[in-house]
Amino acid sequence: MRIHCFQHISFETPGLITDWARQRGHQLSVTRFDEPAPQLPPLAEVDWLVVLGGAMSVHDDERLAWLAPEKAFIGQAIVAGKTVLGICLGAQLVANALGAAVTQNHLPEIGFYPVRFSEAAQQHPLFAHAGGQATFLHWHGDTFALPTGAEPLGASEACQQQGFVYGTRVVGLQFHPEMTADILEQMIRHDGHELVPGPYVQTAAELRAGMEHLGQSQAFLFGLLDALAHQQEA
Repeated sequence: MRIHCFQHISFETPGLITDWARQRGHQLSVTRFDEPAPQLPPLAEVDWLVVLGGAMSVHDDERLAWLAPEKAFIGQAIVAGKTVLGICLGAQLVANALGAAVTQNHLPEIGFYPVRFSEAAQQHPLFAHAGGQATFLHWHGDTFALPTGAEPLGASEACQQQGFVYGTRVVGLQFHPEMTADILEQMIRHDGHELVPGPYVQTAAELRAGMEHLGQSQAFLFGLLDALAHQQEA
């Protein structure tokens, strides 16, 4: 299977998705939008599209010349019936491609916080492994409305839309299940200025302590990716 990732920030790599692809024997390629002249792949050569996070906004088209073409490609991938997974900014871009509004969340959410999964999600074949609640890393200031026709994944105290599933092959996750300790250290180093004290903003020390939840994130992610792969084969 051919998995292609859209990466927006040098240190926000596919993380655990790379480990899963390697273990399952799948190909993984990346478009780096943080590098000069990023190239989009031919859609016909992509089975899965994974859209990663980043500090920019869905609405930064005038500032970022590659953003409009990226949005168009995401929409084309959905229409073509590709498996599409969006994470954090990626989820906002997928929601935007499905016609949903992306706006500022009422409060920033940065840290390890629990997500309560909806009844619909717990009954969906992609999330049957998830249980009722799990703790993940969050690092975002924006949020999205639920796209028309999508089922809500769940909510946290700080954010009512923590994800969605659209049909059986399109998923958006506001949180970061792909996270590794190395990526988080880079985020703290480069984006630590965003750790302004607030009700749902943890300190760097709390973020490092929260790494104990990364095993739970991996179990969730690998279960989701395995379920998506089963859908691809069906």
